[in-house]
Amino acid sequence: MTTHNRQLLHNGARAARRHTIKKLLRSIFGVESLRDGQQQVIDSVLDGKDTLAIMPTGSGKSLCYQIPARILEGTTIVVSPLISLMKDQLEKLDALGVRAVQVNSSLTREEEDAAMEGIRSGFHEIVFCTPERLSTPTFLDTLKEIRIALVVIDEAHCISQWGHDFRPAYLEMAAAIDALKRPPVLALTATATDDVMADIARQLGRARMNVVNTGIYRPNLHYRVAQVTNNNERYARALEYVQASEGVGIVYAATVKAAEEMLEILVNAGQSATLYHGKLPAAERKRNQDDFMSGEKRVMVATNAFGMGIDKPDTRFVLHLQLPANLEAYYQESGRAGRDGLDAECTLLYFQDDKRLQQFFLVKHYPSANDLKAVYDAVCAMADEEKVVFDRIDEQLQELASGKLKICLKLLKDGKLLRQNRKLEYVVTSREPGAGLFEELSAIYARKQERDRESLEQMVSYAVSGFCRWKVLLDYFKDEVEGFDKCCRCDNCLNPPAVAEIEIRDDEFERDLEPAAAAPRFEAGAQVRVPKFDLGTVVSMAGDQVTIAFPEHGEKTFLADYVDAV
Repeated sequence: MTTHNRQLLHNGARAARRHTIKKLLRSIFGVESLRDGQQQVIDSVLDGKDTLAIMPTGSGKSLCYQIPARILEGTTIVVSPLISLMKDQLEKLDALGVRAVQVNSSLTREEEDAAMEGIRSGFHEIVFCTPERLSTPTFLDTLKEIRIALVVIDEAHCISQWGHDFRPAYLEMAAAIDALKRPPVLALTATATDDVMADIARQLGRARMNVVNTGIYRPNLHYRVAQVTNNNERYARALEYVQASEGVGIVYAATVKAAEEMLEILVNAGQSATLYHGKLPAAERKRNQDDFMSGEKRVMVATNAFGMGIDKPDTRFVLHLQLPANLEAYYQESGRAGRDGLDAECTLLYFQDDKRLQQFFLVKHYPSANDLKAVYDAVCAMADEEKVVFDRIDEQLQELASGKLKICLKLLKDGKLLRQNRKLEYVVTSREPGAGLFEELSAIYARKQERDRESLEQMVSYAVSGFCRWKVLLDYFKDEVEGFDKCCRCDNCLNPPAVAEIEIRDDEFERDLEPAAAAPRFEAGAQVRVPKFDLGTVVSMAGDQVTIAFPEHGEKTFLADYVDAV
């Protein structure tokens, strides 16, 4: 058969398939047509390609696996980080008549036995599980008995060491998927930089993933930043903002303490608000989330423990009480507003001390060379029978947190010192690690800490920027929107910050052009002078922009060229 004839057959099959998709959309999902990017992702999956789909919050990522699950022969496994998200998806699919089931710690023994029996029989089209469950040998043994059509990894940025929400449990998934005879993979996320995209593919061992990136731009989101100078002003501004805002909203805080204080202020002012953070009892978290989702409470005050997978399309505003750690996290959290496509406000209250708070959070204790050597030596000592399961290693090395141990094992696998077989047992592959290998492997996470610090600086740069907010976000994610110059809806577009005027004489155009001198640098706390506003104190500097606090005029941002040191 000629290449031309093969292409004709392929085009004909794809046309027939799209007709089937349209029928499924209308008859089961009640949707008339697919959104931008959904068709590309579904075609890629149905063509059997490993696919990485980067689609903004609210763009319908779920349909990208639900449609293929109805068409492909076999079972689709969906790996999700949150049990609450699984429950939400499961309820929606049950209502549509799609045969789906969840397997996680929320089930009773009887419920889990019934779920496993349904999986073995091939009854369920979609199976939801956590990354921890996927890596359990007994669960894998059950999945090996059936045909796996597709493995879906939701919130795929969690697998990347460079991602903003990295989770060690995701590191074991590649070995688990390989144990299932390497079925096609669909990885889904709302945001990913180039580094994160490359790392997702590397961590999954899928070098040739087909990337479908529909971009991050959502013109219905209107971004704002308000500078505050102390905590009292922060809470007062937040209260004013919530009182002035219509509709449902989320207020994000960086700490449990700030969330609880904000809730008290709102409730005392008569606002309908509730609370969500990781230290609340599970039953209380669920009750509060249900109150918000049902509309019983208008405002959710929460830490970043709340939100992943939350689908409340009518959220009209998201207010960040404190600076997030990076722009990925900020985009994900602010993007929970306006999922219905209607206008929504995304506001950040910026206080310069917030940077120090995030720097404290960034001091994480990643594995050292000594940690790696201890894990390697322990596995070698237990590996007389050649094979060791994770639970045995975890039991032997109780001084290491489980998450850190998983990172150590993954690094030792990357260093070719260990490997995992199809039963997910660890096998020692080298008894003679090269000199300096443990230091070299541990340096990977030292570089991650440096990258985290850079990401925080970029978040600060966004907060003090005088440019279009959407332009800053698009540039950060290297997302090019055709014809985009500025959004014309953010605070900086509607009210450009004050910049000293430049007086250019006619004779300056006649001079020979000379290389521009580098913009001067100013340290926070330095005294400076700006024409019209006189003396001020440097708050921060990002790129060529300096934010200065003036005694009588508050904070303003200027190009560094027009600021004089005192």
